[in-house]
Amino acid sequence: MDKLIVTAAVNGGITSRDKNPNIPYTPEEIANAVYDCWNAGASIAHIHARGRDGAPSYDEAVFEEIVARIRNKCNILINLSTSGFNLPPDKEKRVAWNHLKLRPDIASFNCGSLNHGSKPFINPPALARELANDLQKYGVKPEVEVYHCGIIGEAMALVDSGHLTAPLSFNFALGIPGGAPATCKSLLHLVDSIPPGSHWSALAIGKGQLPINLHTMLLGGHVRTGFEDNVYYRYGELAKSNAQLVERIVRYAQDIGRPVASSAEARAMLHIAPARTFQEA
Repeated sequence: MDKLIVTAAVNGGITSRDKNPNIPYTPEEIANAVYDCWNAGASIAHIHARGRDGAPSYDEAVFEEIVARIRNKCNILINLSTSGFNLPPDKEKRVAWNHLKLRPDIASFNCGSLNHGSKPFINPPALARELANDLQKYGVKPEVEVYHCGIIGEAMALVDSGHLTAPLSFNFALGIPGGAPATCKSLLHLVDSIPPGSHWSALAIGKGQLPINLHTMLLGGHVRTGFEDNVYYRYGELAKSNAQLVERIVRYAQDIGRPVASSAEARAMLHIAPARTFQEA
């Protein structure tokens, strides 16, 4: 198997400190959490911007501060969210990815829709094509977010039309109400549905996080952990930090004999060029 790439999703755009008081909000808090995860063994950080009150932020200056602080601390690969899920209905969805000009290493790519619990998450084909064009423009690697099997077909149609380039990087997000359940059977079906040679990782929400992480490691995929997906360390016990969740994954990977990839190794495995600063872009 390839070395294991661990992604730390340190805050997300939804979960508040009412659920766990340790969720980072400010750029400084986010950068510190990412640095601790990097020291614990994570090679990628997936990030949403927040306001000081914890509300989702799409302010490019906030993203720029987050990116600058992280790059001043370590060489972890930066994966920025481009999701418009938390945008008000009257806001143009392009606002969700204005920060691509900061040239993160990776960005989330949503090209399919679902009912995300009680709220529809709509990603029409025209919007996906527009996002794909901007990812190509800024040289950012797309991570295709897969909530159900139909999204794989949507992504491959974008390859056929020239908007995306194979091999793709898929991230299976399991356990979201309205999407694929967080079961081993569901995970196996998704893995069998992507083209050979694709890179893939998986996550699960809440109590499904650790079981899906473990199944994924054994199947040869890569994993995501962190407060965006789950705020507990075990039943009834809140996690103290994102790094605590990363440390557990690294420990289990060592126990099954699967080495963990450094950020430099992950960059090579994903064929991502060295990071450029906004000024160099």
